[in-house]
Amino acid sequence: LKPYISGGSFGSKQFCWRTTVTAAMMSKITGRPVKYVEDRLDHQLNGDQHGSDRYYDVELAVMRDGTFRSLKIDCIDDYGAYIQFGVGSHGNALAQVTGPYRITSTEYRVRAVLTNKTQQGAYRGFGADAGNWALERIVDKAAAELGMDPADIRRHNLIPPDAFPYHIPSGNMYDSGNYEPVLDHALARFDYAGWREKQAAMRAEGRKVGIGVVTANERSVYGATEFWFWFDDKDVPVKTTSTPEGVSLTVDTVGSLTVTLYSTPFWGNSSDTVAAMLVAEEFDVDPADVTVVHHGTKGGLPAAGPGGSRLTVMLAGAVTGASKKIKDKMLRIAAHDMEVDEADLEWVDGGYQVRGAEDSRRSTADLAMLAYLVKTALPEGEESGLAANFVYDHPHLTMPKPDRSDLGSFYPCVGHACHLVAVEVDPETGAVDILDYVAVHDSGTLVNPRSYDGQIVGGTAQGIGTALSEEMTYDAGGNPQVGTFWDYLIPTALDVPEVNFGHEQTPSPITAHGIKGGGEAGRLMAPGALSAAIDDALRDHDVRVTELPATPERIVGWIQEEA
Repeated sequence: LKPYISGGSFGSKQFCWRTTVTAAMMSKITGRPVKYVEDRLDHQLNGDQHGSDRYYDVELAVMRDGTFRSLKIDCIDDYGAYIQFGVGSHGNALAQVTGPYRITSTEYRVRAVLTNKTQQGAYRGFGADAGNWALERIVDKAAAELGMDPADIRRHNLIPPDAFPYHIPSGNMYDSGNYEPVLDHALARFDYAGWREKQAAMRAEGRKVGIGVVTANERSVYGATEFWFWFDDKDVPVKTTSTPEGVSLTVDTVGSLTVTLYSTPFWGNSSDTVAAMLVAEEFDVDPADVTVVHHGTKGGLPAAGPGGSRLTVMLAGAVTGASKKIKDKMLRIAAHDMEVDEADLEWVDGGYQVRGAEDSRRSTADLAMLAYLVKTALPEGEESGLAANFVYDHPHLTMPKPDRSDLGSFYPCVGHACHLVAVEVDPETGAVDILDYVAVHDSGTLVNPRSYDGQIVGGTAQGIGTALSEEMTYDAGGNPQVGTFWDYLIPTALDVPEVNFGHEQTPSPITAHGIKGGGEAGRLMAPGALSAAIDDALRDHDVRVTELPATPERIVGWIQEEA
């Protein structure tokens, strides 16, 4: 199995410090101001987000009734010129190596090859995408050999809800899940039985129509051990275990709320909206009334920023922690002002009141006025003002064993999704036409469904590109042959179908509000779903997609090879 994966800004900005360092170094050497300019063509050729070239040899032990037993993966991976980030691809894959299935043993082997191509870097999915694709490909092969429906074999092997928290063979913990309702929701939304009937009628007319099904996981909220568990303990001078996210929260004299973020530039992940919604949830206000401020790079609280589908979970933890500090202080002020015990008060509609006595309520604005302007109204020893800093750390982390037989839990907030797609393939031209697409996701408690739907459709579009068209090619001398977007074919609006969304919500027991990450949604599922649909469409030709992208040229070639 050979997937090609390429990226743009989905991961490349994680490592954009190299441009700054290069400019600074040249300025120091020359003693003159230096400006570093990189246009899209430069980045297309020199960025770390293209050229990952992996070959997977995958084996799945399966009982005659379709029960999965063991998974074996042997991967030869072209790391490019350096090995700096390539290991991250397989760390991400190992965090969910057995997917949503009850597979009790795993063998995973990686052999790195260094070439003169650019090194691998982060791109949406960062290896979990290729891991999902390889796993779903072998599941489809098992279903075909056993004569089982692809949805049925998946249902038969899904981890049951009473098994969570669930530990996979590589060591990571899945915090929660309820996978079968996601499958049922997706099958109903897609009208699976109806589509099978339509497919039969269309195939009777000579049309090559196929249906693909995948059930796949999405790990989120990485832990720092991912970056060093690959190495011997003696080679890891500092075993970092923190990936914090800090926020500052202030209530001013009239009760207006301001939240300060420390490493969340607007990269399309809606950090401002998410932070405002989280603060609004805590204080019972309209999100539009919350001011969001981005702190500069100098000073401030520690924060790791976006990446690894972590930001919403981490901001929720940080905002919850800062809000508790402020609300605890407001509680003390309210109890002192009303001359009652703190236990007699309750938080209702943006303020504290004596339990059951609405007319006694002190709003956030009331208490803020006391906190800033009426020192004599404060409990003895209480400082003026309403402000708090909070640094939230990883919600769950366990250490790897010294012999690395267990890599530890480092990506524990695990979401789930089911994608179904119907396609028609033209065997003469190799063109793939997407007829219908359904995606049902479970990323715990939803914070902003509109934004999350955008993540799903955007990720699905990228997954379509991965599956059908996007590829960095090189000649025998290692020179890139793709230099512009005339050559590198990104899907347009004409290529991406309307995605029919659905949501399930299985809250995480280890995060604030039960939130899980979902920033890589769609990207991790679409390549597998499309590959399965192409297989199904071309089953009369014995074609099986084992290489991505499945370009028209490759599809026609596969048909001719089997002729």
